[in-house]
Amino acid sequence: MKKFSLLTLSLALASAQMVAPPARAQQMRPAPQAPTTQTPTARQPRPAQQSAGGFNLRDYGVEFSLEPRLVVTMAALDAAGFDPAPGKPASAFRARVRADQSALDPDLRERLHRFYELNKLRSPGATPAEQSARYVSLAFALGAPPDFEAPPRSDDLFEGVAEVLDFAPLLRDFYRRSGISERLPNYLAEYRAEGERLRRPVAEMVKETLDYLHTRPVTTVVERVRVPATETDKKKKDSPQTTFTTREHERRFLVVPDPLAAPGAINFRVIGDDYYVVVPAGIDPASSEVRRAYLRYVVDPIVLRFNRDVALKRADVQSILDARARVSGGAAMPTAFESVARSLAVAADARINAQSRISDLQQRAAARLQATPGAARAALTKEVQDERAQIEDEATTELADAYERGAALAFYFAEQLREQESSGFDFADSFPDVMSRLDAARELRRPEEYAAARARVAAARERAAKEAAEMSPAEAEGARRRAELIRSLDEVSRLIQSHDFASAEQRLRAMLSDYKGEPRVFFALGQTWSASAADAVNNETRDARLANALANYANAIQVADRANDLALIARAHLARGRILEFLERRDEALKEYDAAIQIGAAGGAAYREAVEAKKKLQP
Repeated sequence: MKKFSLLTLSLALASAQMVAPPARAQQMRPAPQAPTTQTPTARQPRPAQQSAGGFNLRDYGVEFSLEPRLVVTMAALDAAGFDPAPGKPASAFRARVRADQSALDPDLRERLHRFYELNKLRSPGATPAEQSARYVSLAFALGAPPDFEAPPRSDDLFEGVAEVLDFAPLLRDFYRRSGISERLPNYLAEYRAEGERLRRPVAEMVKETLDYLHTRPVTTVVERVRVPATETDKKKKDSPQTTFTTREHERRFLVVPDPLAAPGAINFRVIGDDYYVVVPAGIDPASSEVRRAYLRYVVDPIVLRFNRDVALKRADVQSILDARARVSGGAAMPTAFESVARSLAVAADARINAQSRISDLQQRAAARLQATPGAARAALTKEVQDERAQIEDEATTELADAYERGAALAFYFAEQLREQESSGFDFADSFPDVMSRLDAARELRRPEEYAAARARVAAARERAAKEAAEMSPAEAEGARRRAELIRSLDEVSRLIQSHDFASAEQRLRAMLSDYKGEPRVFFALGQTWSASAADAVNNETRDARLANALANYANAIQVADRANDLALIARAHLARGRILEFLERRDEALKEYDAAIQIGAAGGAAYREAVEAKKKLQP
């Protein structure tokens, strides 16, 4: 069968990159400061049962986990009256769970509701994510069903768990009397499907993160364990009363899908050598909160490995933390070791984000510059420079926020990472030198240096809010719909990248009802069908999918506005030409390339690609 490959085309045509607001993460316990007797070791690859696109996630510590404790806890919380999105329709899965629980014993429901109401967070503005975070922590603190054995009250509990620990007896009662034990296998199948959706984008996030740091995570540690001497040894003269042995621990980064979570509420928990990130439906694994969780998994062993180098600078780090505590009125700060690990994770995430946005800006700018007459290029260049400066200001603000919350070396590590971005060296190997060059006096001056960037970002946000407030209702609704369209197309793009073509098509068909006559939706449908053709098992299926792609690209051309959508029209003609060329319909392909060429420079990169394609196709 002839292999099919098409050029991947961007969905966000002629639009700026849309950055979603950061999802809220809850890390209730920092990674423990392991004793120096733990030593990172290499490990043999395991079976590739967690692979994504040929990339074995398990070789990098990543696994997908189903947590019955969490499923039952969140279902009970829903029965108690928890609403993750007040005023909005429930998700399909939540609606199903509620229907399943419609016959729940009224007395039990009332007791669940009363507990939830009595233990609600009372702080003004407490979000659904914050309300549910303690119950997520409780789920991980409890034993397995049906007993849900509760731990003793102690300082070792996750933050907030003690406040809701008495929910455990209600949870046991709920499990026995609600019938959820019979439904649980079907629920877990839903969670498993969500995990499969996440697999490919998680793999992309992991690859991007490790490529940036030029490192591999430590997936196994060896601990030196004290062992009491045997009775025989005790009787021997000069025999040591205590001996030591080694014990190997596996370190895992566990992605836990949670379709019942509050939207956008990413929860991060560290339990011994296991790092859990709880991901709600619809979350992009490339979001900062998920990436930072994985970065902590990667970074913590580095800090442990070089704990002596960190210890030499402990007083310096502590001086910065003490200064921040004084400024913030005595706010709690992390330990010096925790601050170093947190700072490195925050810095790497900020640099990865900035690099990605700048790369996207450069690509868009190159296409626009090609289509811009010489006289207007200076203004466009200035616009691009301003946008790049804004990206850097936003990265600075992100680091400033983390610095003030205890990531004392966030700016320092960001600068060190920037210097090594193109070197190809493993950052872990340079960590001792980086720590040795730390200058506490320099880091104490950071607030003076980031004040101007922070002010510019605040002013830009204020202007945006003012412009939004001054919009007429019709303009505001139009802006909202445009933003929603771009966000939805971005989500579809991720579905296509993960080869979930059925979900992508279903999502786009629904969008056709909401955005009647929207050419970008038709274009995305064309892209979905053309990409799915590469996975076809036979020629007939492949050709049928390509026919659908041709039809949807034609629809995009037909409904597009020739005054504003010339770049999209050119791309659609180019895409049709490539498909027709693959199908060996040469004359039809040439007509499509000519149509793209006739649009001229306004077609951007599609114009140049059509010119090249036509040259290669002509004898």
